[in-house]
Amino acid sequence: MAGLYFEEFSVGQKVVTAGRTISEDAIFSFAGLTGDYNQIHTDAAFASKTQFGQRIAHGLLGMSISVGLIMQTGLLEGTVLAFREINEWKFVKPFLIGDTVHAVLSIAEMKALPRIGGGSLIAQVEVRNQNDEICQRGSLNLLVLSKPK
Repeated sequence: MAGLYFEEFSVGQKVVTAGRTISEDAIFSFAGLTGDYNQIHTDAAFASKTQFGQRIAHGLLGMSISVGLIMQTGLLEGTVLAFREINEWKFVKPFLIGDTVHAVLSIAEMKALPRIGGGSLIAQVEVRNQNDEICQRGSLNLLVLSKPK
C-alpha cells in the first residue's frame, strides 16, 4: 500500500495536488454521463449572453476532478475505506474551459475509530484555478485504515 495510514496523518497537514486543465471534451463527457445538458455548459451562443460570457464547467465536474486529483497524490492509495461525507461544499467561482485546477487539502480533525480498524479524517479542501483563486471549497470526511500491528 502506498497510502498513509490513519496514524500517519496529523492535524494541520497540508497537501497540494497537481493541476488538470478543464477541456471542452471533459464538460461534454460529464454532461453525457450525468444527463445535465444545461445550456450554460453546452451551448456557446446561449452562454455568451450570460454574465460569464462563455460556457462554464459543471460545478460537480470541478468537485469530481478535485477528488480525482487528491487520489492521484497517492496519499490515500489502498488505505481509504470510504468517502463518508461531503460537507458545506461552496461553489464560489465558475471554472471556464481552459482553466487549470488543483486542490489544496488540509487535515482539520482526526478521530480514531478502533471498531472499524481506522479513523475519521476531516479534510478542508480548496479547489483553485491557475490564478490561485478559490473556486470551490468544502470538507471531506474520510475513513482511513489504521496501521497494521
